[in-house]
Amino acid sequence: MATPKEIRNELLGKTLVENLEKRHFEAYYCPTAAEALEKAVSLIPEKSSVSWGGSTTIREMGLTKALHEGDYEVIDRDLGKNPAEVAELHRKGLLVDYYLTSTNAISEDGIMVNIDGTGNRVAAICFGPKNVIVICGMNKVAKDVDAAVKRVRGYAAPVNSMRFMGKTPCASTGRCHNCTSEECICNEILITRLCRPAKRIKVILVGEDMGF
Repeated sequence: MATPKEIRNELLGKTLVENLEKRHFEAYYCPTAAEALEKAVSLIPEKSSVSWGGSTTIREMGLTKALHEGDYEVIDRDLGKNPAEVAELHRKGLLVDYYLTSTNAISEDGIMVNIDGTGNRVAAICFGPKNVIVICGMNKVAKDVDAAVKRVRGYAAPVNSMRFMGKTPCASTGRCHNCTSEECICNEILITRLCRPAKRIKVILVGEDMGF
């Protein structure tokens, strides 16, 4: 029997899929990470070039592993041996057939909010890769855009700064200080309210808590 949380996620997920499609995204709801993995792989034709950002979600669900093991041209920034190589892989990632990412937050009416330190991920969401696949746990759904921005600044950014071992005020206190640190990861904030061209961005909602 489904739990109240599972029922809530499925009901909200169905509404969110409808709202995303009204905004010209291609959208899906998968109850589990395993089903989301299967859906994501099904959307990427073999021989395609693929890259991704620093998403915890796509790594935890096994998507990056599956692509490395499949018949794809993978551009993996994690394999860069030094900062210069990583930067070059970031640039190459802007020209792939499929770019994989999560989102830091998404509003109930289908608007995505993302924050970035280097800018490669938000750049890819905006323009460059032919297709973008966004995988989002239902824990990242916020009531509206204002709540989504607050989630990104107040929760996702401090946690990610800690994850990357950044020397920022939020990594020390767990809360946003609106800092100007050299290692700040809140340098670009992207609000994506519509998808153009239509269906270029494909959003897979997952009925589980995933990522930060």
